Amino acid sequence: MSAAPADSSPSLLQAGRALLLRDLRLVWRRRGDALQPALFALLVVVMFALALGGGRQVLRDFVAPYAIWVAVLLAGLLSLDSLFRGDAEDGSLEQWVLAPVPLAWLVAVRTFGHWLTTAVPLLLVVPALGEFLYLPHAQLPLLMLTLLLGTPVLSLLGAVVAALTVGLKRSGILVALLALPLYVPVLVFGAGSVAAAAQGLDASGSLLLMAAMLVASAALAPLAAAAAIRIAQG
Repeated sequence: MSAAPADSSPSLLQAGRALLLRDLRLVWRRRGDALQPALFALLVVVMFALALGGGRQVLRDFVAPYAIWVAVLLAGLLSLDSLFRGDAEDGSLEQWVLAPVPLAWLVAVRTFGHWLTTAVPLLLVVPALGEFLYLPHAQLPLLMLTLLLGTPVLSLLGAVVAALTVGLKRSGILVALLALPLYVPVLVFGAGSVAAAAQGLDASGSLLLMAAMLVASAALAPLAAAAAIRIAQG
């Protein structure tokens, strides 16, 4: 009697690894595009500094953490519309729906890849952005911590918006209009915790709320985005 054929379905780790490596290879081929969010954030910070006249005390005491957070948030919107659009146009998204692994898992892996290729370069240039705005060096570690907690939330929420609009031909401005209201709590708690710590207040409450938002969005956003993709492909 011949043995039953082994299940050839890929495991979650195998499927996630294959998708992530594919995304990283595509980004490497267009590595010039990967620098655009960082350059955009730099331009936003420079415009803030010029608009406020370059006053060192004003920038250091009132503007720096808010301007950096706004720059990072807006820079992340640049590539949000293309998160699933390329796969929808070449038919890959239909294969995602039919794949033997959960669609929410593929969405989570794609979102992680998006965060890895857009937010991480932004985080690397944050110290330089802080220098432009005279951010006190003592505030930089807390600012980096808030960005490490907040940028994954932005990517996860953005994935839901990108999935909702993937069926539309031109949705660039619509993506921004839908995503920005969802980003407001992250912006408020992220920049506000740095400003509160600069005034000698306890920022642990805001950090805990950001951690809770990260856990909740990591659990729910891939499921919501997967449901939106199924509707768009239905």
